Amino acid sequence: MSQKNRLKSGGRIDRSKPLSFVYNGKSYQGFDGDTLASALLANGVDIIGRSFKYSRPRGIVAAGAEEPNAIMQIGATEATQVPNVRATQQELYAGLVSGSTNGWPNVETDLMGLVGKIGGKMMPPGFYYKTFMYPKSMWETYESYIRKAAGLGRSPKEVDPDIYDKMNQHCDVMVVGAGPAGLAAALAAARGGARVIIADEQNEFGGSLLSSKETLDGKAASVWVAEVVKELEANENVLVLPRSTVNGYHDHNFLTIHQRCTDHIADRAPNGQVRARYHRVRAKWVVLATGAHERPLVYGNNDVPGCMVANAVSTYINRYGVVPGHELVLMTTNDNAYQTAIDWHDAGRKVQAIVDTRKNPSGDLIAAARERGITVMTGCAVIDVQGSKRVTGVSVASISEDGNSVSGAVKKLSADTVATSGGWSPVIHLSCHTGARPVWNDEVLGFLPGETVQHQLTAGAINGVFSTEGALSEGLKAGLDALAKLGMSAVDVALPATQDLKVGASMALYHVPHSKPTSQAPKQFVDYQNDVTAAGIELACREGFESIEHVKRYTAMGFGTDQGKLGNINGMAIAAKVLNQTIPQTGTTIFRPNYTPITFGAIVGRDCGDLFDPERYSAMHKWHVENGAKFEDVGQWKRPWYFPKAGETMQQALDRECVATRESIGILDASTLGKIDIQGKDAREFLGRVYSNAWAKLAVGKCRYGLMLGEDGMVFDDGVTSCLAENHFLMTTTSGGAARVLSWLELYHQTEWPELEVYFTSVTDHWATMTISGPNSRKLLEELIDENEDVSKDAFKFMDWKPMKVAGVPARVFRISFTGELSFEINVQANYGLHVWEKLFEHGAKYNLTPYGTETMHILRAEKGFIIAGQDTDGSVHPYDLGMGWAVSMNKPFSFIGKRGMQREDCVRAERKQMVGIKTIDPNVVLPEGAQGVFDPKAPIPMPMVGHISSSYWSANLGRSIAMGFVKGGLDKMGEKVYYPLADGRTIEAEICSPIFLDPKGERQNV
Repeated sequence: MSQKNRLKSGGRIDRSKPLSFVYNGKSYQGFDGDTLASALLANGVDIIGRSFKYSRPRGIVAAGAEEPNAIMQIGATEATQVPNVRATQQELYAGLVSGSTNGWPNVETDLMGLVGKIGGKMMPPGFYYKTFMYPKSMWETYESYIRKAAGLGRSPKEVDPDIYDKMNQHCDVMVVGAGPAGLAAALAAARGGARVIIADEQNEFGGSLLSSKETLDGKAASVWVAEVVKELEANENVLVLPRSTVNGYHDHNFLTIHQRCTDHIADRAPNGQVRARYHRVRAKWVVLATGAHERPLVYGNNDVPGCMVANAVSTYINRYGVVPGHELVLMTTNDNAYQTAIDWHDAGRKVQAIVDTRKNPSGDLIAAARERGITVMTGCAVIDVQGSKRVTGVSVASISEDGNSVSGAVKKLSADTVATSGGWSPVIHLSCHTGARPVWNDEVLGFLPGETVQHQLTAGAINGVFSTEGALSEGLKAGLDALAKLGMSAVDVALPATQDLKVGASMALYHVPHSKPTSQAPKQFVDYQNDVTAAGIELACREGFESIEHVKRYTAMGFGTDQGKLGNINGMAIAAKVLNQTIPQTGTTIFRPNYTPITFGAIVGRDCGDLFDPERYSAMHKWHVENGAKFEDVGQWKRPWYFPKAGETMQQALDRECVATRESIGILDASTLGKIDIQGKDAREFLGRVYSNAWAKLAVGKCRYGLMLGEDGMVFDDGVTSCLAENHFLMTTTSGGAARVLSWLELYHQTEWPELEVYFTSVTDHWATMTISGPNSRKLLEELIDENEDVSKDAFKFMDWKPMKVAGVPARVFRISFTGELSFEINVQANYGLHVWEKLFEHGAKYNLTPYGTETMHILRAEKGFIIAGQDTDGSVHPYDLGMGWAVSMNKPFSFIGKRGMQREDCVRAERKQMVGIKTIDPNVVLPEGAQGVFDPKAPIPMPMVGHISSSYWSANLGRSIAMGFVKGGLDKMGEKVYYPLADGRTIEAEICSPIFLDPKGERQNV
């Protein structure tokens, strides 16, 4: 197979190992050592995708993680599909199957491209927001087409066949980046005895040296790299991680690394091997040697295939033996890019011209180019490119010294490749992850890492030091500094001799001028991946977006997998110019993990299949399992749902549990109820502010039920709080609401009332809680307490609590009831919970002590009309809707949370939905929860709904169904009829009644 752009020699590829691969259904050939990108360029493939908004043909621009266009779909089968893989990072292997992520019917001939040509001027920034708002009924249709046109890859529909690992690592020094600076730092630290991890996203260590013809100690730079890597690999204190992207840098020097283990072998990992590994590293010191990305220039039609970043062209020539074209025009603002023209010329291809935007550049590389007879045009710029599916020529013109305008006639040059360099942007994203703000440097013409509180050092191009000599020196210094900070002795490390090149100053040029105004000129792309143009950024600023973060979101600059690697600084500079301010004043957008995409598989590791959610167990969980409990999940707790006996249906078990509790005694494991210990001299005042009722006079030894409201006045939790001492309270919450309530208490204390001296501690797990309910509960308790304890009706009243010993264990016993029966809630230190539970059953056998679960608890409380927060409340219900005005004190000296909310116009209007009891006319019919009520069952559809059912059960104690629900103005409609049309066509007739179905005077709980 012909590889028309492949050189006969040179590069780091192995020509003795040809590899066949498939791209867009067609077979091609590359070599071992190629990336998918280099192999495609070798085969003369120009178009690798279509652009996000305009569907313009796009080619390969860069050679590494900064590549914005070559986003591929990889995988030979549905199960092994991987979307949005950069062709520049995907190593070639035999049988690789790849394809473009967009383009219909194909990437060469995309019908959506007509939209870009015809409607280009009609799709400025904000086009989607302004256009696809109406009608609302079309939103889903709009979304489907917009997503389809966006051009990103698709996730596989089958289960991933590969496995992934996660590993926790610790080290003294973590070196990020294995270019000259990183290698020097790791070498110094390792020789000093430090535990070192060094990671680099490329398959080989060496960084920029891999694609350079530079010599070290008079030898090829690769020789020095190989020697250093060999020494590091042989050191047992060093972990060498190639193909590993440090994707996140978090507080306390915690870093995450995505290591691609077998992506370079096949689309499925060999048996026994993992696809990827996720390293979670805690480092004492971190050395960031992340290098820099070359910045392309922004000029007319700069997205036509064949327009590339200068250094990428050199990389393909020197590392992969690929010259991606025949005629080159190089445009640069600096000396470094001259090396690309030299490399192109030395590879036997024609350099039409070097177009230098500076008036009088001088330096060793410029002289070397002229010695080769290469034409150098100074004070000029490429202002436009000709060509559609490939560059065919360029327009060059003289520009003003400040780079703001075209100052001379336009000259046409033929070319099929345009390489540009606007300087280098230090890769500072990791340094920003921990909150450090980058600092602009006018000499570097880029942002440098800002101050940090991390144990962090930086070296090389990230600091704006772009020479090999400077990178090596900074890397060595960083390694020795790390040793010193660790208290280790310094070591001698001899650095190799480098070539000393004279380099001139760079020109600050971020937007090449055109003979036409920006808005009328050909499109000048800033962000290739998201089709963001210079005109679009200017328009966004004119429309009032002044914050660079707002400009980013309005235009989509820096979105997607690109994250602004190539375009951000150019975009900021263009915005700064329009806003008449400096780049430092404009600032940069915030970098967040993940800067480079990683697979979910690596993050998940082997924790897949079941929902990865903690399971919490009470102290009595073992007993529940042994006694056949069925469980339900409540706020991560495994709570017994019901306890079926052999041959019982669920309803039969519930009936038995309910009757046993009302007739004798039942026991509930209530350990999961949220418990918050509240202390401090202002604890009582704080309670008065967060509960709707009064707390100032609650005596020690007493308990009180309270409602918690949001600022809107709506109930969001409830519970009983007990006074343990004058300034000491124990608050209980719903099982699922405990964490939220604690956060809510802390929020108000820290933000609204920091002057109050009050402290909160979650003690839910500290106490095992068992509630015994029923007419025989006092008799059972008396058998397990000391003789001198008096739990009679008069000595231990309803809503009292007492400290006492139960089964020989110190306990807090509360006389509170959620069932309406005589009840005692026993709290003991959790380690003794099972012991006390078993003693209760040992003594309770004679009373037919019956365990019951959450479902029976719900039935028992519904018989008494007690609410369950979260089931009978939904964020739209205030206390008066529940008929619980008795739990509201409007006369407290300090307004409680929600007081004003309840007084809003909507909350005091007539005909609000109010909680009532619902009795079906046919007592055997159980209403489904959620059923919608109507007053007129014959009303035409859509019927006017007047409420819904929130709780509904069969009550064995009452011999009929019972329900609680909401009805408009229901508290004034007792005895009236309401109807519930069901999905199966039935309409159930019911009567509005009191929600208290059993023992309305509360006599049973007060015996």
